[in-house]
Amino acid sequence: MADIKPTASASAAKPATAQHPKRKGNSISWIAPVICVIVGYSFWRFYLGAPDHFSLPDTDPSHWFWPGHKGPKSTVPIAKMYEGGIIVPLLIGTFLTVLTFVVERFLTVTKSTGKGSIQEFIRKVQFHLANKDVDKALAECDKQQGSVGNVMKAGLRRYKEMITNTELDTEQKILNIQKEIEEATALELPMLEKNLVFLSTIASVATLLGLLGTVLGMIKAFSSLGEEGAGGDAARELSVGISEALFNTALGIGTSAIAIIFYNIFTTKIDGITYGIDESGFTLTQSFAANYK
Repeated sequence: MADIKPTASASAAKPATAQHPKRKGNSISWIAPVICVIVGYSFWRFYLGAPDHFSLPDTDPSHWFWPGHKGPKSTVPIAKMYEGGIIVPLLIGTFLTVLTFVVERFLTVTKSTGKGSIQEFIRKVQFHLANKDVDKALAECDKQQGSVGNVMKAGLRRYKEMITNTELDTEQKILNIQKEIEEATALELPMLEKNLVFLSTIASVATLLGLLGTVLGMIKAFSSLGEEGAGGDAARELSVGISEALFNTALGIGTSAIAIIFYNIFTTKIDGITYGIDESGFTLTQSFAANYK
């Protein structure tokens, strides 16, 4: 039997008008973290660190970047976070970055999921293909408007072309359909998985930043204890220092927890979409093999 060359066959059979969606840029991946850190610093410096939030504000102009305010007023409890140190704005920035990517991924994954149940969509396509009505199957893809629908639509277009193709045998036609599905899948999956790495990275980094801030705060607190001696003022300084340091731990763990939760939510949804795409490819090849031998 002569060797089959599916690549050459697919290339020859593919029309010049076939189009796939263009890949979009990912500028948000580096712009968002920078903007979030700047916003985090601004919130920490100009709101939490507002002079009127402290009984002993630092008015030295040379300390503009990190004024040494002391004695946060009880009327503004959140101002105590300011004394957590320079790690606090970084943690606020990572928290805002997590929120940014959560919103961005939520919109993308929701759009990629499409309308209605994926399983119900595949069942309808299978029904139309069993009746040899490819046009109605394509109409279902237009209604679905998700990644599974996009991949199925690309495969159905090639499916429809292969029905009328008289130059290739059944096996070569199925290979052409499979190749089209693989190309469409290669365009859809990266868009689904994009930016998830930021959530998984921040889940680890936020905890480490929180611990770093805590350690720096504890060093500062015990240094103050050594300078003040063992009097009541020293003990008070120590308790205040520990309280301030633990703000870093709380921010770090909270940010990490949110990142982990949403990372798992998105990966679960993406796994469902990926399974639907795989099932779509299997549906098309099996239907063609059964109906057009």
